[in-house]
Amino acid sequence: MTHHRTLRSFTLPVVLTSIAVALSLALLVGWVLFIAQAISLTEEVSPNVWFLILGVLSFAFIVSVLIIFSVFIAKEMGEVRRQYSFIDSVTHELRSPLASIRLCLETLDREGLTREKQSLLRQMMMSDVRRLASFIDDVLQASQVSYDKTVVSLREVSLADLLHRSVQVAAERRGVDRSLVQVRVNAELRLNTDPAALEVVIKNLVDNAIKYSEDEVQVTVLGEIRDGRAVIEVRDRGIGIPKKLQKRIFHRFYRVPLSVVRQRRGTGLGLFVVSALVKNLGGRVEAISDGPGQGTIIRIVLPQDRRRGS
Repeated sequence: MTHHRTLRSFTLPVVLTSIAVALSLALLVGWVLFIAQAISLTEEVSPNVWFLILGVLSFAFIVSVLIIFSVFIAKEMGEVRRQYSFIDSVTHELRSPLASIRLCLETLDREGLTREKQSLLRQMMMSDVRRLASFIDDVLQASQVSYDKTVVSLREVSLADLLHRSVQVAAERRGVDRSLVQVRVNAELRLNTDPAALEVVIKNLVDNAIKYSEDEVQVTVLGEIRDGRAVIEVRDRGIGIPKKLQKRIFHRFYRVPLSVVRQRRGTGLGLFVVSALVKNLGGRVEAISDGPGQGTIIRIVLPQDRRRGS
């Protein structure tokens, strides 16, 4: 109920602003016609012309302010909706593992459980705890990049080691066989960058690629040098992204409005964090997809040496 009341409170200003713009335009037209008629009926042309110009400029300023205000309100409404979606996702992400942990603990209190069953329940609880910890880390990371530019700690790293390590963590997090995520990179390739930030980026991208794959997971992580810059691509054969939405997916709280996306858990923070961290590393990120059902490529372009920016 609170959500609906808030959204309606935003709708009223937009409607009133639209009416005000229409009335201002009507008054502007009436003003011009009135002054034009006054000019035709009198011989004092110069004062009337200046009066006309000042009136037109005043009305134009008022209309411009109203339009800017309306656009601002519309953007705020979109942000509020995304925040509500995020809150709903957070509630679900927290409730599910907590309910699972509670059930496991209640089951452990029962008498007669074999050691094998006890071990299985503990493994299930540890899996839920890792899921909660990972989720909290994502939220904290998003908060940090939103309000404070992350400090970059540069050092030379092996890109191959970093990619393999990140893929291993993401595969374990999603509970899939590590062999389903292929890594193709020259073992000699080295970067001077912030390895911690880049690991967060790769883990988020691989996690997304696995999550949004269809029944069969096929993910490839490619790392190479092109035109003197490091290029990392995470490719999947999953649900794809409509072309008109491929830039929006990096906005905070944004999730593609498709049923196949809503069926999967998510907060709309992962790619926002990726985009912010990549920019902080001096690079850029883009999404490439031929559309729904056609898979996705997320491409990162980074300077090979962050200190020189090239």
